[in-house]
Amino acid sequence: MSKLDEMGTKLRKLQLRAAIAKMKLRDLAEDLPGKWTDIEEVAEEGSAVFAELEGAKREFAEMKKLR
Repeated sequence: MSKLDEMGTKLRKLQLRAAIAKMKLRDLAEDLPGKWTDIEEVAEEGSAVFAELEGAKREFAEMKKLR
């Protein structure tokens, strides 16, 4: 498997994790104000996943350019 293929696989996995994080945020919003204590934890988790996804997207784009 080439580096580009590996990066594509990583990107797809991150996209799935980001979608799950987005659903967790939405579910949390629906449960407010009851679960207000979970806001920080869920937001930090979502932020970390989306930051990792953005970095992977940039890296993948650079790899495709150099190809």
